[in-house]
Amino acid sequence: MEHRIDNIKKQLHAQNYKLTPQREATVRVLIEREQDHLSAEEIYLLVKEKAPEIGLATVYRTLELLSELKVVDKINFGDGVSRYDLRKEGAEHFHHHLICVECGSVEEIMDDLLVDVEKIVEKDWGFQVKDHRLTFHGVCRQCQEVMVSTS
Repeated sequence: MEHRIDNIKKQLHAQNYKLTPQREATVRVLIEREQDHLSAEEIYLLVKEKAPEIGLATVYRTLELLSELKVVDKINFGDGVSRYDLRKEGAEHFHHHLICVECGSVEEIMDDLLVDVEKIVEKDWGFQVKDHRLTFHGVCRQCQEVMVSTS
């Protein structure tokens, strides 16, 4: 974890920002709960356990800054709640998600599935792609197994 925090600190310094204690507490929660796709409010409650003096507005500002600096990705799975996902170290692009419409589980796909699509978009439309997001909505393996066993 300390290695990742040092790298994030360097990212912030490169953009003339500091890793304040409040920002560090937020980053630590994001690293510890990386698989959870937490909302700002959920992050705030977890950060508050580490830094009781922190306010919700500070957490929001920190998340927005980290999003602008591409340390985290702000995502919405169609439920009206913005969630925050720590960008993997060295990742050029946002990773993809599989969202189960039955149980709400979220799985991540780390492979970049859109390299060829990006090339087509850039060539045929003259559009310079900076990033992309791909989310599949469907039924996960576990829910499919339950559906089969109950029919």
